[in-house]
Amino acid sequence: MWFSADNLTLTACQALCVALPAAGLPRWGERLRGGAWALILPLSIAVVVGAIELAPGTADILTWVALILVPVGCALALGWAAHRAWWPAALLAVPLLALAWALPDDRWGQAGTTLLITGSAVTAGRLLAGAAPLTLLKAGIIAMAIIDAVLVFSNNLQPANAVLVSASPGAGLPQLQSASWGHSSLGYGDFFAAAVVGGILAVEGRRQWVAAGAVLAVTYAWDQLFLIYDVLPATVPPAIVLAVFWVRREPVGHGRPTAPVGTRVTPASRFFRAG
Repeated sequence: MWFSADNLTLTACQALCVALPAAGLPRWGERLRGGAWALILPLSIAVVVGAIELAPGTADILTWVALILVPVGCALALGWAAHRAWWPAALLAVPLLALAWALPDDRWGQAGTTLLITGSAVTAGRLLAGAAPLTLLKAGIIAMAIIDAVLVFSNNLQPANAVLVSASPGAGLPQLQSASWGHSSLGYGDFFAAAVVGGILAVEGRRQWVAAGAVLAVTYAWDQLFLIYDVLPATVPPAIVLAVFWVRREPVGHGRPTAPVGTRVTPASRFFRAG
């Protein structure tokens, strides 16, 4: 039986990405709704891997993008995007960033990085679930997991992932494009995929904590493949849980919250996990 406490810690944060997103777009975002947003999910893996293969310097650009947007996304989650968010709590992103910056190789620094990424993913998941048609978004999650699995099991993802994980903005600035805990690691895309699942369930008024628990259970079963493989696609367990919820009865309202826009409604790609 395969088990890693380090891996479990990251899996728990991934499951939080399912449990925490609330529903609804800010008023300015209403005009941006459209089906094209669902393409972000599968393209977030395919395009990034292809771009890094063709131009390794792309990884340096992505690490700067993460450095700028991840802290902002975490602040938005604490202040708006998550269930029971409170605007003053957005300031907690500052000490988390300070920990990630000052202690990158320490458990405290790893915790700061992981929580920043988790919060950022929650914001992205809420926004995407509010902007894209849910059926297309669900299909996008499944497509993302399939692409992830094909790339991982064919060993085509690992080289690009290694370049991305090692990329640094320089000057001692923190690397926020992936989360590490001990000997285990998850890429931003893994948290993002789980958060989009959480955002979808929030819009539909489904039980997100049940789904989060299911992600933990499915991931534990899925991770038994570490007895055979060194790297597994961590977008697969959230996609499996979403598929189970998808085939179950649809809630009344067909997926759109009845609360006013911007009101909380209470009910990536795994770029790499190595253990």
